[in-house]
Formats: sequence, structure tokens, C-alpha cells
Amino acid sequence: MGIQSGRAKAASAVVALLTLVSTLTAAGSAEAAATRIRLGSASDVSRASWQGPAFTMNGDGKMIPASMSAAIDAIRGTAGSLDVVVIAGSAPTTGSPTPECDAAMALPGVNSCTSWTLTAASDGGNSQVNADVRNAEFVYFAGGDQCRYAAWKGSALEASVESVVAKGGGSGGGSAGHHVNSPVVYDACKGSVTSAEALANPYDSYVTFTTGMFDWPNYGGVINDSHFAARDRMGRTMAFVARAIKDGRTSGGKAWGVGVEEGSSLLLDKNGKATLYGKEAYVVLGDHQPERATSGKPLSFSDYKIWRLGPGQSHDFKNRPACGYYLRSVTDGVIDANPYSGTPRTTCEAPGGTTPLAETEANDTRATADDATALAYPAALTGTMKSTTDRDHFRISLVAGEQITVQCTIPDGAYDADLYLLDSTGSTISRSVNDGVGADESLTHTRTATGSGTYYIELDAYRGSGNSPYTCALTKTKP
Repeated sequence: MGIQSGRAKAASAVVALLTLVSTLTAAGSAEAAATRIRLGSASDVSRASWQGPAFTMNGDGKMIPASMSAAIDAIRGTAGSLDVVVIAGSAPTTGSPTPECDAAMALPGVNSCTSWTLTAASDGGNSQVNADVRNAEFVYFAGGDQCRYAAWKGSALEASVESVVAKGGGSGGGSAGHHVNSPVVYDACKGSVTSAEALANPYDSYVTFTTGMFDWPNYGGVINDSHFAARDRMGRTMAFVARAIKDGRTSGGKAWGVGVEEGSSLLLDKNGKATLYGKEAYVVLGDHQPERATSGKPLSFSDYKIWRLGPGQSHDFKNRPACGYYLRSVTDGVIDANPYSGTPRTTCEAPGGTTPLAETEANDTRATADDATALAYPAALTGTMKSTTDRDHFRISLVAGEQITVQCTIPDGAYDADLYLLDSTGSTISRSVNDGVGADESLTHTRTATGSGTYYIELDAYRGSGNSPYTCALTKTKP
């Protein structure tokens, strides 16, 4: 299970300390002791709107200042301040009683931080807990025991956390708190499983899940795991993914594992882009039924697609990439090669298994555009920004009432490319110009004119260049 390392460590000096420690009892029902400690202002921020949501997924229990600051800024829009609530399943035995709140209060833009230690499933109905959460703009689940957190499924506390996200706030956590923030939760309610145990038997009694709790925007089909490389958890994540597909816990015959290393954090923004702060993280995709996932027998699953993220790199969970992964397989419970590194594939499939149409230079003008009019949809295009002045053109056709959506995955750390849709005369009718190296682009257009028409998809090098390929997925809606 996600045991937090570091909650017991002494934190920095408490800033503007207001402590309220009490045993609270809900009206009409017996309720276990719930401990509340508040730092900072005694009054909550009052503001009409927020600009999130934003989420932090941490590989161990410690709050990562860089990713937490980025989440705070994304929610408050770099102006004003907000309130944080920390939920913990147990209190530290040594050091500061509020290590996460100590870290939060040291960051710009934090008005207050309230730490709640909740020890029973019934605490999910505690009225003061829920009032604090609903008045906050970020809820952080500390490390500890994710089974205790999963027990709040269906409670008032679950609804309160969801209300924070709905108003443009955020959620996150570390270790156990990371686990509970995925839609499929490895809950460890019967004990923690190792990779060797899970690969030898994906239906081991320790492999238990909770679903139907938090399902954050753009993060569907995911199972989180923590302390990833440090505790060699790739194998068990592979087993979790296979189980999720086999048991129908995710939709579309696919499941994603997200493993974050200790000292690292994934910041997931409102557009579904997850950026890594710290050392490393892994995204593990299973996109077919296991060859064998049976109780009492070792797992066999071919061609997991694995993306390794280094510092500053990102993964788009809204427009999930079809490039940049390496492959690993499990046969009779044995992984075929080192699962923590590999050479990313340079020729990738588009969603649905479509082989992309690769650009051929020179295609810098409409007159020399690559002909994509005969492609079957869903279709895909690929190419590179070979120079800082490169422009790639692809010719397509649309009939009256037909809608086309173009989603381009730009390689992380390579270049900034902009996407345009041109009409037959070369006029821009739609564009996507997201700023930043590796920023993905997407656009949608519907032909309203009668008959059929010729259009051009254009990718321009806005900043930088390189040989890493982009891939554009094309989908049409028929009239």
C-alpha cells in the first residue's frame, strides 16, 4: 500500500499558527475522533470564480513545492490567495503534527491550510470536515493507507472534494493520496502486493480495487501507483492494467497505469496535460485483452506501451499520444527486458491502429502538398519540423456538412509547431497556436458550403526544429 515516507519528519517553523484541536460528533450519530489543526488565516477566502482545476500526483507522501506552486497559480490565476485542506488517515508520530500544511504555508498564494486527521469511515460524514473542504480550493490527501481513503467512497466527503474540483479548484496527494486520485484505485485493503507476486498471479488476494470514487477530467481509465522505480512496482502496475481490462473496470478495452517515482510529481492541468516535476514517471498502456490473466496462473500480456517522462516532460491525457512509447511484454510472469527504459518508437500508430501518411519534402506550399484525400478515416499524418522555417502541407477534401477534427501530438522538448486549416485559396479558416515547446495542437471545422471542397492542413515551425516526429490524428463526422 502507499506508505508515506516523510510525514514524520520535522517541517519548517509554523507560520501564523491557529490551532483548533477537537473531538467532533455528528448530530444523531456516533463518530470517531477527528483532529483539526488550522494554520494561517482563520477566515476563508471569498471569491466568485477560480481558473482550475489542477491536480498533483506525487510519488511519495511529501508535498512537492514546485508542482504545488504551479497548481496554486493555475487555480488562482497567479493573483490572490486560496485555502488548502490536507486529509490524513493518521497523525505523525514525531516532528511537526502538520508537515503538509507547513509546506503549503511556505508557498505564495496560500491563505490558510487546515489539516484533518480522520481515522474512520464515518468521518466522511463529519459536518465540520465537509464545511472546511467545500470552502477550500485545494484538497491534498497525505500518505498512509489508501484503503482508509477508499472507505469514503459515496460519502459526503467524496462529494465535497468533487465540489472543489467543479468550482475550478484542485485535488492531489502523495503515495496513498496519489492512489486515491485515480478512477481505478489499487486500494490494498487486504495488504500490499509486490511486482513478483502480482505477475505470478494477477488475481492474488492482495490485488484489490475500488472504482467509482474520483474520476477527474481527462484522466479516465487510469490506475495510479507510487514509489515506482524505488520499490520496483512496474510489474504490479502491468498486472493492474491487465486486470482492469480483463475485468471491465475501464472502457474501450484499454487501461493506463501512471507510476510516479519518489520525489516526483505530475501536475495535471485543466486541459489534460500532465507535466513532471522531479525525477521520473511512467505511463503504461494496455490496449488489448491479456493473452492470459487467470487466477492462480502467471500473467502473459504482449506489447505494453510505456512512456517514460523525465524532468519537465509532459503527457497529454486529453489527446492521448500515439507516439514516443517503447514496448515491453510479459510472458508467463516474466518481463522480457528492463521495463524502466527503452528506445521510443519513431514510427507510431495513430488511434485505432491507423498507419500515418508520412510527409515527403518539399511540401512547404499548397502546390507541393502531400495528397491525403484518399485516406480512410480515422486517418493520421506524421512528419518533422526539419528547420525553423519548415512548413508541412497536406491536402484533404470535405463534403457539405462534414466535420473534421485534427489533433496533433507535438514531441516534448523538440519544437513549437502551430496548426492551420486553409481553404482552397490559402486563407486560414481555423488554427491552433498553443504556446510552448511540445505544446499539442487541435482544431475542428465543419464545411457548410454545398458540394465538396479542397482544404489544406498546415504545420508550421514556430520555434525550434528537430527530427522527432509529430503525429496528427484526423477524424470525420459524416453528414
